Amino acid sequence: MRVSVVLCTYSLEMYDHFREAAESVLRQSYNDTELVIVVDGSESVYERVVDDYGDCKDVVVHCNEENVGLLESRNTGAELASGDVVAFIDDDAVADEEWVTGLVRGYQQQDAHAVGGMMVGDWVAGKPVFLPEEFYWLVGVTHRGFTDGPGWVRNTFGSNISFDRETFLDLGGFDTDIGGRKGDANLQGGETELCARLATEYGESVWYNPDATVSHKVFDYRTEPLWLLDRAFWQGYSKRAMETFVPESGGEEGEFLRDLIKDFVPSRMKRLARAPSITAVIQLLMLIVFTGCVGGGYTYGLVRYR
Repeated sequence: MRVSVVLCTYSLEMYDHFREAAESVLRQSYNDTELVIVVDGSESVYERVVDDYGDCKDVVVHCNEENVGLLESRNTGAELASGDVVAFIDDDAVADEEWVTGLVRGYQQQDAHAVGGMMVGDWVAGKPVFLPEEFYWLVGVTHRGFTDGPGWVRNTFGSNISFDRETFLDLGGFDTDIGGRKGDANLQGGETELCARLATEYGESVWYNPDATVSHKVFDYRTEPLWLLDRAFWQGYSKRAMETFVPESGGEEGEFLRDLIKDFVPSRMKRLARAPSITAVIQLLMLIVFTGCVGGGYTYGLVRYR
């Protein structure tokens, strides 16, 4: 089974991080791995990529004629790929050496159409003490309450997900109308919509293997409270938008909210009563604040997508 890993990039400012991501793919323990690099409309970045990787075995390099965005670039990468499986990683992430092996195991053992893994945090600026683990998903890190151990899930993060390539192409890839800021609406969740379509058309979810890990760099701006609050609002908005595209896409958010109310908040309050601390108080308060921001974004989405 050949695995093609699609890595998209577009900025010289991110080039050093992109190289770390690319090198982590080239160091995979799984031998039959192809790296497909898609440069999104930047000639200067493309020239550097060609200099560094143009002559490398099992590396495909492509440059879009113009900047078309991440989702369309990923679709292009999947079309260029030669693998049986197409996997996706971002240019601010680093794959564990056993990542592809872990993904392949899901296809071999579960006969899955899609397999994803765990995102772990690389806290470049230090882990913010106010951010509760239940909301690590705001910074692209697998959060408390996602799932316990391997199993079927609706979707994993877009920087650690893969598909049977024929299935991906049959579904038409990512919907390019999703993702990125459109006016005042930062619509997110391309992988959510695609995986919801997978469930609708193939009757199957994504197999989650927590042993297939990717480290996501959490830069300093992503730990600023205002950025996180804004992110929470637009994530809530995106959840509502996803429900209008694919009505079946909202189940996991409902379960997460129930867990927050019935389990996470009460358990934090009990721990706080047993061992009071300023950090515990702040995280409990922020748990409520972030939940409110997500709810506000969802409500805004109800108005916009009536």
